[in-house]
Amino acid sequence: MGRAWLRTVLDDDDVELAGVVDLDLDVAAAAVADAGVPGTPLGRDAVELALATGAHAVVNVTVPRAHHPVTTAALFAGLPVLGEKPVAEDVAQALSLVAAAEVTGELFVVSQSRRYNAHLHAFREQARVLGDLGVLTTEFFKAPRFGGFREEMAHPLLLDMAIHPFDSARFVLGAEPVSVYCEEFNPSWSWYAGDAAATAVFEMTGGIRYVYTGSWCSPGQETSWNGSWRLSGSAGTARWDGEEAPVLETSAAARPAPSADPGREIAGSLRAFTRALREGAAPTGEVHENVLSLAMVEAAVASAASGARVLVDDVLERAHQRALAQERREDVRAVLASWTSVRGALAAGSASQPVA
Repeated sequence: MGRAWLRTVLDDDDVELAGVVDLDLDVAAAAVADAGVPGTPLGRDAVELALATGAHAVVNVTVPRAHHPVTTAALFAGLPVLGEKPVAEDVAQALSLVAAAEVTGELFVVSQSRRYNAHLHAFREQARVLGDLGVLTTEFFKAPRFGGFREEMAHPLLLDMAIHPFDSARFVLGAEPVSVYCEEFNPSWSWYAGDAAATAVFEMTGGIRYVYTGSWCSPGQETSWNGSWRLSGSAGTARWDGEEAPVLETSAAARPAPSADPGREIAGSLRAFTRALREGAAPTGEVHENVLSLAMVEAAVASAASGARVLVDDVLERAHQRALAQERREDVRAVLASWTSVRGALAAGSASQPVA
């Protein structure tokens, strides 16, 4: 992903690459050489290199475990951050980053790159003419052999991939998660150490159900990387195969509004971030708005472990208590301690930011 982001930055005429950071400078040197910019400044610390080069922002493409320390350091150095998903390794660290963004006043956006898809935006507009919404489903079946950390994770599908459709479901429905019942398992032929298949049933606000079924070890008849989607409402049904334009069948007189092209995946995410910095409008994925996508993942994992339905607010409250106990910065802890409701604090933070 670091190389993908490097190419995306170089291809965007609105931004300039200031430097590349990696703990292994040989890796960084090889990446910039392969990208055709061998003279790019390199370093092992993002803040140090940013300050030395005069960079205006940081793109954090580290592994999830490093998201919290790298982003925190950048925000407190006065640097806005565009970070790879997930926002942090867990919801407790995510809440710490919300508070850090509030303390510093710096913009922190999580790149939920699959929101940047013109067909997904069209699907969302179709949802708005389907009347009362009943159930949204996603089927995801792929068989990638990544090697590396994904094949060693305890919950590879839920933690590394399901956050994309969970986040997209929130976006399409305009609804937030209330509870989840989830089962995960590992097929006998799986090459993953952890459970690579799962089914989760979410209750969303407004009584809508979102059902996700997926497997990362399902060879043959694979779906799109975006999954296969179906949305049922009182006025009809919309379907999206994850690749082509979505299809709508409805009895409603109103037609879907045309949707603007949001750009494509991480290139769209980068453009939205730089637009926000230039114009002051916070894009989708701003940290307050993004946390509930990770909370859906954490709630699904908790449900699978317990065999019981889990309330998302319980996940948020437990994460809040962990965040308070773990926080080392007094100013960040003070913001966390001021919250009487995590969901309320996230909503208030999102409402205070204009959405692009």
